[in-house]
Amino acid sequence: MDKLKAISNFVRIVDNGSLSAAADATGQSVAALVRSLAALERYLGARLLNRSTRRMALTDEGEQYLAWSRRVLADFDDMEHQLEVRDGTVRGLLRLTAPVEFGQRYVAPLVNAFLKSHPHLRIELMLHDQIMPLLDERFDLALRIGALPDSAMVARRVGATRLVTCASPAYLREAPALDNPSALREHRCITLASQGQRWYYRSEGRDLVEEISPTLVCNQIRAASLACVQGVGIARMMHYQVADELAEGRLNKVLEAFEPLDLPVQLVYPHSLELAPRVRAFVDWAYPQLEALTPNPADD
Repeated sequence: MDKLKAISNFVRIVDNGSLSAAADATGQSVAALVRSLAALERYLGARLLNRSTRRMALTDEGEQYLAWSRRVLADFDDMEHQLEVRDGTVRGLLRLTAPVEFGQRYVAPLVNAFLKSHPHLRIELMLHDQIMPLLDERFDLALRIGALPDSAMVARRVGATRLVTCASPAYLREAPALDNPSALREHRCITLASQGQRWYYRSEGRDLVEEISPTLVCNQIRAASLACVQGVGIARMMHYQVADELAEGRLNKVLEAFEPLDLPVQLVYPHSLELAPRVRAFVDWAYPQLEALTPNPADD
């Protein structure tokens, strides 16, 4: 049994609230986490978690072991930091998070290339569309889209994106005119489940809200963009999510005069004075590449 990994898995299970959520966060299967937890409990001769189909709760022994485990993991991180500083080698564990689609398109290839150049480094890349708190979830670094509410963090802007409304040329040839957001009521609309049925626009400095009746609701961006390309209806997405389709003419932007303000795309991390060498090395290396890769919504 890898004791350090088992301890880390135990903390992740508790912090995420369930085995399935911990599996998503760590990239492991639920079965692997169950085996890891069972092996740890056998080794300790104590039950750490009481589990049922609906809930999970720490035992008294689990409460004590959790506090100890957090101290051990923190000490391990501190030691890795000290070793990095001593010999200048990028080593240890780097944990970063990014939105799913942006992460798959732009962050994951950079992570793969960085790992090839730094054989002593391990990386956990967690892709989530909800904002994951860096300190609470023990992330070193995040790629975030939108304003940064936490002033305790450093944000380095790598670009910008914005919500764009688009449709295929074939759909637009047959569809009614679309000169303002209220005309959407006469159109077939494709939306993401996370967007709901309200699309937000902006005109003369004022926010506009348009209620839509979607023809298609998707929970994945690529399914929605494919439907849009194939002429099912009008979709509303982040510019980077459809930049290739716009550049190739498979989609056209509509309602451009009503587009909302740009959203910053940023690398976010704790104050630079606290950065471990592995984090600083990745930020300094990835920043100019992300800046070059992030599509500019003003270029279309």
